[in-house]
Amino acid sequence: MKRIALFCLALCCLSGAVMAQPKPSNAETESILRKVADNIIRSTSFKFVNGKTGETFTSTKGKDTSINVKAESKFNKWQYVNGVLAVGMVRMSEVLNDKTYSDYPRRNFNFIFDNLDYFKKQYDAGTTSVEYRPVFRMGSLDDCGSMAAGLIDVYAFDKRPDFLTYLNRVGHHIIDVQSKFPDGTLARNGPRKMTLWADDLYMSVPYLARMGKLTGDKKYFDFAIQQVKLYNKYIYDSTTGLYFHTFYNDENMNGVAHWGRCNGWVALAQVELLNNLPANHPERAELIRLLQRQILGYSRYQDLNGMWHQLIDKPDSYAEASVTAMFVYAAAKAVNEGWINKRFISIAQNGWEALAKKVTADGEVEDICIGTSVEEDIRYYYTRPKETNDTHGLGAFLMAGAEMVRAKDKLVDIGKRR
Repeated sequence: MKRIALFCLALCCLSGAVMAQPKPSNAETESILRKVADNIIRSTSFKFVNGKTGETFTSTKGKDTSINVKAESKFNKWQYVNGVLAVGMVRMSEVLNDKTYSDYPRRNFNFIFDNLDYFKKQYDAGTTSVEYRPVFRMGSLDDCGSMAAGLIDVYAFDKRPDFLTYLNRVGHHIIDVQSKFPDGTLARNGPRKMTLWADDLYMSVPYLARMGKLTGDKKYFDFAIQQVKLYNKYIYDSTTGLYFHTFYNDENMNGVAHWGRCNGWVALAQVELLNNLPANHPERAELIRLLQRQILGYSRYQDLNGMWHQLIDKPDSYAEASVTAMFVYAAAKAVNEGWINKRFISIAQNGWEALAKKVTADGEVEDICIGTSVEEDIRYYYTRPKETNDTHGLGAFLMAGAEMVRAKDKLVDIGKRR
């Protein structure tokens, strides 16, 4: 009996020690945030490299066109993940009052646009593997929507005419050209025709919401709100409170997975719409209701350690950083803006504490799922590789951290709450 008593006492002490583990203070949160962002900045060369000759250069002006020339750094690529990164950097800059972080996406977009003519010549000549091809082709929402959202944030600082020309092209593509269901729902024609991807709510709505605010033209808000409502109609699963990754219009059925990051894209899209929507817009209350419904839905699946999983409702799938960052951002932003009760900050707080442990000593973020398509079998999602510092999670991490810095006065002692 004595041994049992001693064991129970030790177990209680251990439990208390776990509960009493120090949480990241506001200063520590800012330090972690800067560590990740500063590592990204250090890792970005703002150079081109000729893969054949090995030559590197900072400008293509005066260079003979070559299909071998590519941006050296992954952060200088025209990829939707870097649009999220631009948003995260600007958000950091605003919260920390440090222009270092807004200067980074400004430099990046100027670097790209200053060199577009070089690659446009190759594209016009029929080269298919040319750098920045998505800028010229604009064949999908991945090609334009997310990067355009980041570009609008940069346009607030650098009102270059060619920026605005591009932004107007994107609006035309999304509203008038992009594939849609008969009822107007944005869709893809590859790899399967007329398929809705949850990801595409982010690849469209944050840009549309910003464009509505920039231009004052209500058509952008109207189209964005329409998409949020339609996506909720097609992929929201009332049984779980989560979103399916896909809806197959040809078979009138959903896909198999409540994939983590696609649910994160939906959350980010709804937040970014509300963040730019006029305060007196008649649809605001309904949009807040939909966002709160999602936050409550995903909060039910948060792991005890604070993370969410690759497949949200499958705890045997791995804990994944990008969805955790997206969910932290959405909950913290909703609290900070007063859209939902401040007591929900504990959802974000638990998630941020877990994310902070995923940051390595040199500022890289662990356990980020790589790029993911759609498949009919659940094994595909279970077995997607995870990598350290994959670009799919970095922008969301910065957005989450910035909102947690803003939330400093709302944080609670979770261990003492009853």
